Amino acid sequence: MFVIIGALLGAVLGGAIAKKRGGKRLDILQYCAVYAMIFAMLGLFATLAIHRMAL
Repeated sequence: MFVIIGALLGAVLGGAIAKKRGGKRLDILQYCAVYAMIFAMLGLFATLAIHRMAL
């Protein structure tokens, strides 16, 4: 669940940052993709850490 939320949050945040910096459509899409991957990885690590602590 954290992975999906992280990916969505990262995509929104990346798009907002790119748009604020004056990026064109492909720039915004690239920022969305990269931030989504980064936040999804952070969500994956958070999920693994929580799962390890619970067991």
